[in-house]
Amino acid sequence: MAFDADVLVDRRRLRRKLSFWRVFAFIALAGALIAALAFFGGFNQFERSSSHIARFSISGVIYDSRPQLETLAEIAKNENVKGVIVAINSPGGSTAGGEALYNALRELAEKKPVVAQIGTVGASAGYMVALASDHIVARRNTITGSIGVLFQYGNAAKLMDTIGVSMDAVKSSPLKAEPTFYEAATPAARAMLADLVNDTYDWFVGLVAERRKLDTAKARQLSNGRIFTGHQAQKDGLVDALGGEETAVAWLEKEKKLEKDLPIVDWRPQTQQKGLPLAQAVSGFFSQVVKYVISDGLNQQSGLISQGLALDGLVSVWHASGGIPENNSGGRE
Repeated sequence: MAFDADVLVDRRRLRRKLSFWRVFAFIALAGALIAALAFFGGFNQFERSSSHIARFSISGVIYDSRPQLETLAEIAKNENVKGVIVAINSPGGSTAGGEALYNALRELAEKKPVVAQIGTVGASAGYMVALASDHIVARRNTITGSIGVLFQYGNAAKLMDTIGVSMDAVKSSPLKAEPTFYEAATPAARAMLADLVNDTYDWFVGLVAERRKLDTAKARQLSNGRIFTGHQAQKDGLVDALGGEETAVAWLEKEKKLEKDLPIVDWRPQTQQKGLPLAQAVSGFFSQVVKYVISDGLNQQSGLISQGLALDGLVSVWHASGGIPENNSGGRE
């Protein structure tokens, strides 16, 4: 009987320990899910219920992104948003993506004061996006400019000759599907591409002239593809002030009469499917893990897949074949 009693006591102790660890595991899991929910914007709903300044970040390579455009539309409709800081850290990207962001930010600027704050780099389509703001702030050593348009294509004809592969095609017209990767571009194809690039380039120069209040000759002179430091860009009229986010906030308070010390709230695009906030957070967490492994790695330049290689068509980008670290994202600008 004594033996049975000892066994019973031991079993009760084991049950208590097991119950403790079950409760501990549940609390730890709940805490992790709540942290994920907070990280992916679940608690931002509470912050957005009172007056604040919205921070909208554009990082890495720019693409045509519907979630970004939807978020800007939400910011425009939210009465608690008193001003907007567009935090830019991008070498550029898709010309069409930059155009879409530019147009969305111009619509937003009709309802809210918008200031752009360029961090490490805001070049090409990244600078195009900054043009949509009412005021541009950059660090003294920010890399900006690179105003221009690019269309790149490869020619693997020699490689194919080496390995003994040939390609042929039947076309409805000579310029259909030009240029190709298996033969040199014809003069007519190159002329077509030049017309394409120059048309978009003229449009980009027009934005610079209009938004920076420069005559066309001056805007074209500055739009020769070169990059500038923030200090150089300010002297040439491409940015308004040197500094960081605090400088952008000070401009909103002084020039747009915003209340002092308003909280700054991040507005992030909701890329997850509509559903419960907790489910969105968990889905977002795993999507970010996949993005980190495939695209970013330890930093974007050491990722397994270069973001620049995913662009196609007309682009506006500085150093198209690589990316830049995020610290706050055809044709290239």
